[in-house]
Amino acid sequence: MFDKLEFIEEKYQELSEKISDPEVIADQKLWQKLMKEHADLGPIVEKYKEYKSTLNGIEEAKEIIKEESDEEMRELAKMELSDLEGSVEDIALELKKLLLPKDPNDDKNVIVEIRAGAGGDEAGLFAAELLRLYIRYAESKRWKVEMMNTNETGVGGIKEASVMIKGNGAYSRMKYESGVHRVQRVPQTESGGRIHTSTATVAVLPEVDDVEIDIKQNDLRVDVYRSSGNGGQSVNTTDSAVRITHLPTGLVVTCQDGKSQLSNKEKAMQVLKARLFDIEQQKQDDAIAEERKSQVGTGDRSAKIRTYNFPQGRITDHRIPITLYKLTAYMEGDIDEMIDALITNFQAEALKALENE
Repeated sequence: MFDKLEFIEEKYQELSEKISDPEVIADQKLWQKLMKEHADLGPIVEKYKEYKSTLNGIEEAKEIIKEESDEEMRELAKMELSDLEGSVEDIALELKKLLLPKDPNDDKNVIVEIRAGAGGDEAGLFAAELLRLYIRYAESKRWKVEMMNTNETGVGGIKEASVMIKGNGAYSRMKYESGVHRVQRVPQTESGGRIHTSTATVAVLPEVDDVEIDIKQNDLRVDVYRSSGNGGQSVNTTDSAVRITHLPTGLVVTCQDGKSQLSNKEKAMQVLKARLFDIEQQKQDDAIAEERKSQVGTGDRSAKIRTYNFPQGRITDHRIPITLYKLTAYMEGDIDEMIDALITNFQAEALKALENE
């Protein structure tokens, strides 16, 4: 680990010189790339300096205890040594976390797709509540929310919906939501008071840059049609809704929430790129299945990840597992405690794997 840290510190110094070079600054594309690298390494270098400073403090305290004749000075040095030895382990752990491989998608915006699963109307209502939950959570983070597509049911639920969430680090926190969400409660339509179980699926896809995936125009079939549902006076009178079919894979993406055909086509292409990128990532992940076992929250999308039990007011995540008794606040978007627990567990598993290498 220390050889790696020394290399990172040298690389950081080298980058510091380069980003101050007028020739590099003149090449804005290169300068921005080097600035990002420099910023990414900064926290590691600062923590490493803190670690080395603490080690030096330990050695100095030991030297005083060994050679100092003044008893009061020796006692002070012993107290300082105890504090420093206690903190050096914490700093070392923080360093290890900083050295963990970073998901290249963590800083990206996300497309969240929600679909009603088993359970009829109740599944559609639950899917709508999950959509509202994520919108509330995004707003609490001051992220920008942009509806891309909604297919509503007649009872206030949704069959499916997709929403773009734009914000720094959105994917790093939202990615743990991918999977099957299960709800247990008494539906409003249930006269006998029996608890029903319904499901909804959530897919969280990182927004994809044009350079990351190439889509040939000949592989696309674009259809336009009239929008349905709410959306203003022009929605049902113009062919503004867009359906794009990717012929090689059979993927179909629709978008009708925008005001114009062009806007809807751009949004549909964003979703299509994200889905195709996700398919490629899944192929890579499947090739390293053993490694994926340590990646909590990025597993099989068909797996049940969470249960929302309304009669008992609890939410249980089945991957850690963890149970929280704060369902009302949770459904209003207060989900940071759950996400933090998943991140902590993921880091612990990744550290364990790193130590076993």
